[in-house]
Amino acid sequence: MSRLRADAILKAVARGRGGVRVDHHKITAECETVRMPIPPRVVLPMQQHIGAPCVPTVKPGDHVDVGQVIGDSDKYLSVPIHASVSGTVKSVADTTLANGRIAPAVTIESDGQQTLYAGLEPPAVHTKEDLVKAIRASGLVGLGGAGFPSFVKLTVKPEKPIDTLIVNAAECEPYITVDYRECVENSYDILSGVYTLGELYGFKRIIIAVEDNKPEAIRILKGIADRDLHDGNVVRLMALKSRYPQGAEKMMVLSATGRVVPQGGLPADVGCIVMNVGSVAFVARYLKTGKPLISRSVTVSGDCIKEPANVRVPIGVSMREIIDFCGGFTAPPAKILSGGPMMGTAVVDPNVPLLKSNNAVLAFSEPAVRRKPNSDCIRCGRCHAACPMSLMPTEIEKYALLGDAVTLSRLGTSVCMECGSCAYSCPAGKPLVQYMRLAKEVMRNAGVK
Repeated sequence: MSRLRADAILKAVARGRGGVRVDHHKITAECETVRMPIPPRVVLPMQQHIGAPCVPTVKPGDHVDVGQVIGDSDKYLSVPIHASVSGTVKSVADTTLANGRIAPAVTIESDGQQTLYAGLEPPAVHTKEDLVKAIRASGLVGLGGAGFPSFVKLTVKPEKPIDTLIVNAAECEPYITVDYRECVENSYDILSGVYTLGELYGFKRIIIAVEDNKPEAIRILKGIADRDLHDGNVVRLMALKSRYPQGAEKMMVLSATGRVVPQGGLPADVGCIVMNVGSVAFVARYLKTGKPLISRSVTVSGDCIKEPANVRVPIGVSMREIIDFCGGFTAPPAKILSGGPMMGTAVVDPNVPLLKSNNAVLAFSEPAVRRKPNSDCIRCGRCHAACPMSLMPTEIEKYALLGDAVTLSRLGTSVCMECGSCAYSCPAGKPLVQYMRLAKEVMRNAGVK
Protein backbone atom coordinates (compact mmCIF):
# COMPACT_ATOMS: atom_id res chain seq x y z
CA MET A 1 0.00 0.00 0.00
CA SER A 2 1.49 3.34 -1.01
CA ARG A 3 1.95 6.14 1.45
CA LEU A 4 1.16 9.83 1.74
CA ARG A 5 3.35 12.13 -0.34
CA ALA A 6 4.99 15.23 1.11
CA ASP A 7 3.01 17.60 -1.15
CA ALA A 8 -0.27 15.76 -0.73
CA ILE A 9 -2.47 18.31 1.07
CA LEU A 10 -5.42 18.94 -1.21
CA LYS A 11 -8.17 21.52 -1.30
CA ALA A 12 -11.85 20.71 -1.71
CA VAL A 13 -12.80 20.03 -5.31
CA ALA A 14 -16.35 21.37 -4.88
CA ARG A 15 -18.34 23.40 -2.42
CA GLY A 16 -21.79 22.43 -1.28
CA ARG A 17 -24.58 24.96 -1.11
CA GLY A 18 -25.89 26.46 2.09
CA GLY A 19 -24.53 25.85 5.53
CA VAL A 20 -23.76 28.41 8.22
CA ARG A 21 -20.76 29.82 10.01
CA VAL A 22 -21.00 28.94 13.68
CA ASP A 23 -18.86 29.93 16.64
CA HIS A 24 -16.53 27.01 17.25
CA HIS A 25 -16.23 27.12 21.06
CA LYS A 26 -13.56 24.39 20.88
CA ILE A 27 -12.47 25.12 24.44
CA THR A 28 -11.33 21.53 25.05
CA ALA A 29 -9.17 21.33 21.91
CA GLU A 30 -5.95 21.28 23.91
CA CYS A 31 -7.30 19.07 26.69
CA GLU A 32 -5.55 15.71 26.46
CA THR A 33 -7.99 12.81 26.73
CA VAL A 34 -8.12 11.42 30.26
CA ARG A 35 -9.50 8.04 31.29
CA MET A 36 -12.37 7.94 33.74
CA PRO A 37 -12.18 5.46 36.63
CA ILE A 38 -14.33 2.37 36.32
CA PRO A 39 -17.84 3.17 37.62
CA PRO A 40 -19.58 0.96 40.18
CA ARG A 41 -22.13 -0.08 37.56
CA VAL A 42 -23.02 0.37 33.92
CA VAL A 43 -26.35 0.20 32.12
CA LEU A 44 -26.07 -1.15 28.58
CA PRO A 45 -29.21 -0.56 26.48
CA MET A 46 -29.92 -3.05 23.73
CA GLN A 47 -30.67 -0.19 21.30
CA GLN A 48 -27.37 1.58 20.61
CA HIS A 49 -27.36 1.91 16.85
CA ILE A 50 -29.49 2.51 13.79
CA GLY A 51 -31.32 -0.72 12.97
CA ALA A 52 -32.69 -3.66 14.90
CA PRO A 53 -32.17 -3.72 18.68
CA CYS A 54 -30.24 -6.54 20.29
CA VAL A 55 -31.68 -9.25 22.50
CA PRO A 56 -29.98 -9.84 25.88
CA THR A 57 -27.86 -12.99 25.94
CA VAL A 58 -27.28 -12.91 29.72
CA LYS A 59 -29.54 -13.09 32.78
CA PRO A 60 -29.41 -11.67 36.31
CA GLY A 61 -26.75 -13.35 38.42
CA ASP A 62 -24.45 -14.16 35.50
CA HIS A 63 -20.80 -13.16 35.82
CA VAL A 64 -19.45 -11.36 32.77
CA ASP A 65 -16.00 -10.19 31.74
CA VAL A 66 -14.90 -7.18 29.72
CA GLY A 67 -15.61 -7.68 26.03
CA GLN A 68 -18.08 -10.53 26.50
CA VAL A 69 -21.19 -10.37 24.29
CA ILE A 70 -24.25 -9.51 26.39
CA GLY A 71 -26.67 -8.71 23.55
CA ASP A 72 -27.00 -9.63 19.88
CA SER A 73 -29.52 -10.00 17.07
CA ASP A 74 -29.93 -12.16 13.99
CA LYS A 75 -31.25 -9.15 12.05
CA TYR A 76 -28.93 -7.83 9.35
CA LEU A 77 -28.82 -4.18 10.45
CA SER A 78 -27.54 -4.83 13.94
CA VAL A 79 -24.29 -5.40 15.83
CA PRO A 80 -23.56 -7.08 19.17
CA ILE A 81 -23.18 -5.23 22.46
CA HIS A 82 -20.37 -6.15 24.83
CA ALA A 83 -19.77 -5.81 28.56
CA SER A 84 -17.72 -2.68 29.27
CA VAL A 85 -16.86 -3.80 32.82
CA SER A 86 -16.40 -7.15 34.50
CA GLY A 87 -18.79 -8.08 37.25
CA THR A 88 -22.27 -9.45 37.91
CA VAL A 89 -25.43 -8.89 35.89
CA LYS A 90 -27.83 -7.24 38.35
CA SER A 91 -30.85 -6.87 36.11
CA VAL A 92 -32.26 -7.09 32.61
CA ALA A 93 -34.98 -4.45 32.48
CA ASP A 94 -36.22 -1.43 30.59
CA THR A 95 -34.35 1.86 30.88
CA THR A 96 -34.84 5.37 29.51
CA LEU A 97 -32.51 6.65 26.79
CA ALA A 98 -31.36 10.23 26.29
CA ASN A 99 -34.03 10.76 23.61
CA GLY A 100 -36.77 9.69 26.03
CA ARG A 101 -37.40 6.31 24.45
CA ILE A 102 -37.56 3.11 26.46
CA ALA A 103 -35.31 0.15 25.66
CA PRO A 104 -34.32 -3.10 27.37
CA ALA A 105 -30.95 -2.86 29.12
CA VAL A 106 -28.45 -5.03 30.95
CA THR A 107 -27.16 -3.57 34.22
CA ILE A 108 -23.75 -4.84 35.35
CA GLU A 109 -22.36 -4.23 38.82
CA SER A 110 -18.58 -3.89 38.45
CA ASP A 111 -16.18 -6.01 40.45
CA GLY A 112 -13.43 -3.46 39.85
CA GLN A 113 -11.14 -6.06 38.25
CA GLN A 114 -11.71 -5.31 34.55
CA THR A 115 -10.97 -8.93 33.70
CA LEU A 116 -10.82 -9.45 29.94
CA TYR A 117 -13.05 -12.11 28.44
CA ALA A 118 -11.02 -15.25 27.71
CA GLY A 119 -12.27 -15.50 24.14
CA LEU A 120 -10.83 -12.18 22.99
CA GLU A 121 -8.10 -12.39 20.39
CA PRO A 122 -7.12 -10.47 17.24
CA PRO A 123 -9.25 -11.64 14.31
CA ALA A 124 -7.64 -13.31 11.30
CA VAL A 125 -8.30 -10.91 8.44
CA HIS A 126 -7.04 -11.64 4.92
CA THR A 127 -9.94 -10.53 2.74
CA LYS A 128 -12.70 -7.93 2.62
CA GLU A 129 -15.15 -10.60 3.72
CA ASP A 130 -12.97 -11.43 6.74
CA LEU A 131 -12.89 -7.74 7.68
CA VAL A 132 -16.66 -7.29 7.39
CA LYS A 133 -17.22 -10.31 9.63
CA ALA A 134 -14.66 -9.04 12.16
CA ILE A 135 -16.05 -5.51 12.25
CA ARG A 136 -19.55 -6.79 12.89
CA ALA A 137 -18.22 -8.92 15.75
CA SER A 138 -16.46 -5.87 17.19
CA GLY A 139 -19.76 -4.02 17.65
CA LEU A 140 -18.47 -0.95 15.81
CA VAL A 141 -20.94 1.74 14.80
CA GLY A 142 -20.17 5.18 13.41
CA LEU A 143 -18.47 7.10 16.23
CA GLY A 144 -19.25 10.51 14.77
CA GLY A 145 -22.78 10.45 16.16
CA ALA A 146 -24.88 8.70 13.51
CA GLY A 147 -24.54 5.21 15.00
CA PHE A 148 -24.81 3.34 11.68
CA PRO A 149 -23.32 -0.21 11.87
CA SER A 150 -19.88 0.05 10.26
CA PHE A 151 -19.81 -3.45 8.80
CA VAL A 152 -22.73 -2.50 6.53
CA LYS A 153 -20.73 0.41 5.09
CA LEU A 154 -17.81 -1.92 4.46
CA THR A 155 -19.95 -4.49 2.65
CA VAL A 156 -19.24 -3.74 -1.01
CA LYS A 157 -21.91 -4.95 -3.43
CA PRO A 158 -20.78 -5.98 -6.94
CA GLU A 159 -23.30 -3.63 -8.52
CA LYS A 160 -21.87 -0.70 -6.56
CA PRO A 161 -18.07 -0.78 -6.88
CA ILE A 162 -16.25 1.50 -4.45
CA ASP A 163 -13.15 3.40 -5.49
CA THR A 164 -12.83 6.06 -2.76
CA LEU A 165 -12.53 6.00 1.02
CA ILE A 166 -13.14 9.31 2.78
CA VAL A 167 -11.97 9.56 6.39
CA ASN A 168 -14.13 12.21 8.04
CA ALA A 169 -12.19 14.32 10.54
CA ALA A 170 -14.11 17.55 9.89
CA GLU A 171 -15.81 17.73 13.31
CA CYS A 172 -17.80 20.83 12.39
CA GLU A 173 -20.16 20.81 15.40
CA PRO A 174 -19.31 23.49 18.00
CA TYR A 175 -17.70 22.40 21.29
CA ILE A 176 -16.89 18.80 20.28
CA THR A 177 -13.17 17.99 20.01
CA VAL A 178 -12.85 14.20 20.36
CA ASP A 179 -12.04 13.69 16.67
CA TYR A 180 -9.40 16.41 16.84
CA ARG A 181 -7.85 14.74 19.89
CA GLU A 182 -7.94 11.39 18.03
CA CYS A 183 -5.88 12.98 15.24
CA VAL A 184 -3.41 14.50 17.71
CA GLU A 185 -3.10 11.56 20.10
CA ASN A 186 -3.65 8.50 17.91
CA SER A 187 -2.45 9.44 14.44
CA TYR A 188 -0.57 6.13 14.07
CA ASP A 189 -3.82 4.22 14.62
CA ILE A 190 -5.64 6.38 12.07
CA LEU A 191 -3.03 5.83 9.41
CA SER A 192 -2.70 2.12 10.25
CA GLY A 193 -6.46 1.76 9.79
CA VAL A 194 -6.31 3.71 6.53
CA TYR A 195 -3.54 1.56 5.08
CA THR A 196 -5.22 -1.68 6.17
CA LEU A 197 -8.51 -0.69 4.55
CA GLY A 198 -6.64 0.42 1.43
CA GLU A 199 -4.77 -2.85 1.11
CA LEU A 200 -7.92 -4.98 1.51
CA TYR A 201 -10.20 -2.91 -0.73
CA GLY A 202 -7.74 -1.57 -3.28
CA PHE A 203 -9.20 1.95 -3.21
CA LYS A 204 -8.01 4.18 -6.03
CA ARG A 205 -7.87 7.06 -3.58
CA ILE A 206 -8.16 7.62 0.14
CA ILE A 207 -8.89 11.12 1.38
CA ILE A 208 -8.44 12.16 5.00
CA ALA A 209 -10.60 15.28 5.24
CA VAL A 210 -9.90 17.79 8.03
CA GLU A 211 -11.34 21.28 8.43
CA ASP A 212 -8.72 23.98 8.07
CA ASN A 213 -9.37 25.27 11.59
CA LYS A 214 -7.40 22.25 12.86
CA PRO A 215 -3.88 22.93 11.53
CA GLU A 216 -2.23 20.88 14.29
CA ALA A 217 -4.18 17.77 13.28
CA ILE A 218 -3.15 18.29 9.66
CA ARG A 219 0.49 18.80 10.64
CA ILE A 220 0.64 15.66 12.79
CA LEU A 221 -1.12 13.36 10.32
CA LYS A 222 1.04 14.59 7.49
CA GLY A 223 4.23 14.33 9.54
CA ILE A 224 3.58 10.72 10.51
CA ALA A 225 2.63 9.69 7.00
CA ASP A 226 5.59 11.43 5.38
CA ARG A 227 8.02 9.07 7.10
CA ASP A 228 7.23 6.32 4.64
CA LEU A 229 6.86 7.63 1.10
CA HIS A 230 6.29 5.84 -2.18
CA ASP A 231 5.46 6.98 -5.67
CA GLY A 232 1.94 6.55 -7.02
CA ASN A 233 0.33 7.21 -3.63
CA VAL A 234 -3.44 7.08 -3.23
CA VAL A 235 -3.67 8.53 0.30
CA ARG A 236 -4.16 12.29 0.51
CA LEU A 237 -4.92 14.84 3.19
CA MET A 238 -7.57 17.40 2.31
CA ALA A 239 -8.03 20.71 4.14
CA LEU A 240 -11.68 21.77 4.00
CA LYS A 241 -13.02 25.24 4.60
CA SER A 242 -14.62 25.41 8.02
CA ARG A 243 -18.37 25.66 7.54
CA TYR A 244 -21.20 23.78 9.22
CA PRO A 245 -22.41 21.07 8.29
CA GLN A 246 -19.20 20.23 6.42
CA GLY A 247 -18.96 16.90 8.25
CA ALA A 248 -22.27 15.55 6.94
CA GLU A 249 -21.70 12.54 4.66
CA LYS A 250 -23.25 14.00 1.53
CA MET A 251 -21.44 17.31 2.01
CA MET A 252 -18.20 15.45 2.59
CA VAL A 253 -18.56 13.38 -0.58
CA LEU A 254 -19.23 16.49 -2.65
CA SER A 255 -16.30 18.42 -1.16
CA ALA A 256 -13.83 15.56 -1.47
CA THR A 257 -14.81 14.14 -4.87
CA GLY A 258 -17.25 16.49 -6.59
CA ARG A 259 -19.79 13.66 -6.75
CA VAL A 260 -23.42 14.25 -5.82
CA VAL A 261 -25.16 11.59 -3.75
CA PRO A 262 -28.64 11.15 -5.28
CA GLN A 263 -31.79 11.97 -3.33
CA GLY A 264 -32.48 9.11 -0.96
CA GLY A 265 -29.13 7.54 -1.84
CA LEU A 266 -25.95 6.68 0.03
CA PRO A 267 -22.26 7.47 -0.62
CA ALA A 268 -21.89 3.93 -1.98
CA ASP A 269 -24.18 4.95 -4.86
CA VAL A 270 -21.37 7.21 -6.12
CA GLY A 271 -18.48 4.88 -5.32
CA CYS A 272 -17.55 6.19 -1.86
CA ILE A 273 -17.30 4.94 1.70
CA VAL A 274 -17.24 7.62 4.41
CA MET A 275 -15.93 6.66 7.85
CA ASN A 276 -15.41 8.76 10.95
CA VAL A 277 -11.76 9.18 11.92
CA GLY A 278 -12.40 7.57 15.32
CA SER A 279 -13.97 4.55 13.62
CA VAL A 280 -10.91 4.11 11.38
CA ALA A 281 -8.58 4.31 14.39
CA PHE A 282 -10.72 1.76 16.22
CA VAL A 283 -10.43 -0.66 13.29
CA ALA A 284 -6.63 -0.56 13.61
CA ARG A 285 -6.73 -1.16 17.36
CA TYR A 286 -9.29 -3.95 17.09
CA LEU A 287 -7.27 -5.84 14.49
CA LYS A 288 -4.25 -5.68 16.82
CA THR A 289 -5.96 -6.53 20.12
CA GLY A 290 -9.33 -8.14 19.41
CA LYS A 291 -10.92 -5.89 22.04
CA PRO A 292 -14.43 -4.86 20.90
CA LEU A 293 -16.09 -1.46 21.25
CA ILE A 294 -16.49 -1.12 25.02
CA SER A 295 -15.38 2.47 25.56
CA ARG A 296 -15.22 5.75 23.69
CA SER A 297 -14.03 9.34 24.06
CA VAL A 298 -16.51 12.13 24.77
CA THR A 299 -16.17 15.89 25.04
CA VAL A 300 -17.65 17.29 28.25
CA SER A 301 -18.14 21.02 27.87
CA GLY A 302 -20.50 23.99 28.09
CA ASP A 303 -20.63 27.02 30.37
CA CYS A 304 -22.14 24.97 33.24
CA ILE A 305 -19.33 22.39 33.35
CA LYS A 306 -16.73 23.18 36.01
CA GLU A 307 -13.77 21.46 34.34
CA PRO A 308 -14.39 20.92 30.58
CA ALA A 309 -12.44 17.92 29.29
CA ASN A 310 -12.14 15.08 26.82
CA VAL A 311 -12.76 11.85 28.67
CA ARG A 312 -12.41 8.17 27.78
CA VAL A 313 -15.38 6.40 29.36
CA PRO A 314 -16.87 2.88 29.40
CA ILE A 315 -20.05 2.47 27.35
CA GLY A 316 -23.06 2.46 29.67
CA VAL A 317 -21.77 4.83 32.35
CA SER A 318 -24.31 7.48 33.31
CA MET A 319 -23.89 11.00 31.97
CA ARG A 320 -24.16 12.32 35.53
CA GLU A 321 -21.08 10.33 36.56
CA ILE A 322 -19.16 11.72 33.58
CA ILE A 323 -20.16 15.25 34.56
CA ASP A 324 -19.20 14.61 38.19
CA PHE A 325 -15.79 13.39 37.01
CA CYS A 326 -15.38 16.79 35.35
CA GLY A 327 -16.08 18.66 38.58
CA GLY A 328 -19.85 18.80 38.29
CA PHE A 329 -21.92 21.86 37.46
CA THR A 330 -20.95 25.45 38.19
CA ALA A 331 -24.67 26.27 38.29
CA PRO A 332 -27.90 24.37 37.65
CA PRO A 333 -28.00 23.90 33.87
CA ALA A 334 -30.94 25.06 31.78
CA LYS A 335 -30.19 22.37 29.19
CA ILE A 336 -28.04 19.24 28.95
CA LEU A 337 -27.27 17.84 25.52
CA SER A 338 -26.09 14.47 24.30
CA GLY A 339 -24.08 15.44 21.23
CA GLY A 340 -23.48 18.88 19.79
CA PRO A 341 -25.61 22.03 20.03
CA MET A 342 -26.71 21.81 16.39
CA MET A 343 -27.82 18.16 16.14
CA GLY A 344 -27.63 16.87 19.70
CA THR A 345 -30.49 15.52 21.81
CA ALA A 346 -31.77 17.35 24.87
CA VAL A 347 -31.37 15.19 27.98
CA VAL A 348 -34.12 15.45 30.59
CA ASP A 349 -32.42 13.19 33.13
CA PRO A 350 -28.59 13.12 33.30
CA ASN A 351 -28.75 9.64 34.82
CA VAL A 352 -29.28 8.15 31.36
CA PRO A 353 -26.48 5.87 30.09
CA LEU A 354 -23.93 6.90 27.50
CA LEU A 355 -24.24 4.98 24.21
CA LYS A 356 -21.73 4.04 21.54
CA SER A 357 -22.84 6.92 19.30
CA ASN A 358 -22.65 9.68 21.95
CA ASN A 359 -19.63 11.90 21.31
CA ALA A 360 -20.33 14.74 23.74
CA VAL A 361 -22.12 15.73 26.93
CA LEU A 362 -22.77 19.48 27.06
CA ALA A 363 -24.43 21.58 29.76
CA PHE A 364 -25.55 25.19 29.29
CA SER A 365 -27.00 28.00 31.35
CA GLU A 366 -30.21 29.84 30.51
CA PRO A 367 -28.45 32.76 28.73
CA ALA A 368 -26.50 30.32 26.55
CA VAL A 369 -29.60 28.52 25.28
CA ARG A 370 -32.05 31.41 25.15
CA ARG A 371 -33.71 31.46 21.74
CA LYS A 372 -34.87 34.42 19.73
CA PRO A 373 -38.57 35.12 20.35
CA ASN A 374 -40.66 33.07 17.95
CA SER A 375 -42.38 35.47 15.57
CA ASP A 376 -44.04 35.38 12.15
CA CYS A 377 -42.00 34.46 9.09
CA ILE A 378 -40.77 37.58 7.27
CA ARG A 379 -40.21 35.71 3.97
CA CYS A 380 -36.50 36.53 3.94
CA GLY A 381 -35.45 33.18 2.47
CA ARG A 382 -32.47 32.71 4.79
CA CYS A 383 -33.61 29.22 5.78
CA HIS A 384 -33.65 28.14 2.13
CA ALA A 385 -30.26 29.75 1.50
CA ALA A 386 -28.78 27.92 4.51
CA CYS A 387 -30.22 24.49 3.69
CA PRO A 388 -27.52 22.18 2.26
CA MET A 389 -30.25 20.10 0.59
CA SER A 390 -31.98 23.05 -1.17
CA LEU A 391 -35.22 22.56 0.76
CA MET A 392 -37.86 25.20 1.54
CA PRO A 393 -38.29 24.82 5.32
CA THR A 394 -41.13 27.32 5.66
CA GLU A 395 -43.14 25.57 2.94
CA ILE A 396 -42.53 22.25 4.66
CA GLU A 397 -43.67 23.80 7.94
CA LYS A 398 -46.93 24.96 6.33
CA TYR A 399 -47.83 21.59 4.85
CA ALA A 400 -46.75 19.74 7.99
CA LEU A 401 -49.28 21.75 9.97
CA LEU A 402 -51.88 20.98 7.29
CA GLY A 403 -51.02 17.27 7.43
CA ASP A 404 -50.49 17.12 3.65
CA ALA A 405 -48.15 14.13 3.30
CA VAL A 406 -48.25 14.08 -0.51
CA THR A 407 -47.08 17.69 -0.83
CA LEU A 408 -44.45 17.13 1.84
CA SER A 409 -43.08 14.27 -0.24
CA ARG A 410 -43.07 16.44 -3.35
CA LEU A 411 -41.12 19.11 -1.45
CA GLY A 412 -38.36 16.57 -0.70
CA THR A 413 -38.87 16.48 3.07
CA SER A 414 -37.31 13.03 3.44
CA VAL A 415 -33.84 14.26 2.42
CA CYS A 416 -33.63 16.68 5.36
CA MET A 417 -30.74 15.64 7.62
CA GLU A 418 -31.94 17.86 10.49
CA CYS A 419 -28.66 19.75 10.63
CA GLY A 420 -30.34 22.83 12.09
CA SER A 421 -28.87 25.34 9.64
CA CYS A 422 -32.35 26.65 8.83
CA ALA A 423 -33.31 27.29 12.46
CA TYR A 424 -29.89 28.78 13.22
CA SER A 425 -30.24 31.35 10.43
CA CYS A 426 -33.92 32.22 10.99
CA PRO A 427 -34.34 35.81 12.26
CA ALA A 428 -37.88 34.98 13.37
CA GLY A 429 -36.65 32.28 15.75
CA LYS A 430 -38.88 29.60 14.26
CA PRO A 431 -38.18 26.02 15.44
CA LEU A 432 -37.79 24.77 11.89
CA VAL A 433 -36.01 21.52 12.74
CA GLN A 434 -38.95 20.49 14.91
CA TYR A 435 -41.28 21.24 12.00
CA MET A 436 -39.09 19.09 9.77
CA ARG A 437 -39.44 16.21 12.22
CA LEU A 438 -43.18 16.78 12.40
CA ALA A 439 -43.33 16.68 8.59
CA LYS A 440 -41.50 13.34 8.48
CA GLU A 441 -43.90 11.97 11.10
CA VAL A 442 -46.88 13.09 8.98
CA MET A 443 -45.38 11.23 6.01
CA ARG A 444 -44.70 8.08 8.03
CA ASN A 445 -48.22 8.02 9.43
CA ALA A 446 -49.62 8.38 5.92
CA GLY A 447 -47.34 5.70 4.49
CA VAL A 448 -45.82 8.21 2.06
CA LYS A 449 -42.12 8.22 1.18
